[in-house]
Amino acid sequence: MAAISIRKFPDEAHRALKARAKKNARSTEAEARAILAEAVQPPKVGLGTALYLIGGKYHDLDLDFERDKSPLEPLVFD
Repeated sequence: MAAISIRKFPDEAHRALKARAKKNARSTEAEARAILAEAVQPPKVGLGTALYLIGGKYHDLDLDFERDKSPLEPLVFD
């Protein structure tokens, strides 16, 4: 696992990090790891949100769908 050092980290930011770590019941180092790991991960969205975001690119596209209400045929497993 990699290790990093952060030079010239402001005292005020360090105090805030320590307070946040205490609030989350973690060490200051664990809190810093969690913050950094979260910051570099792509945002996680559900399928519905992803489709909504994709659809936002095509907001001027008018698609009119009607649900098929015909009865379904039962599946046959032979």
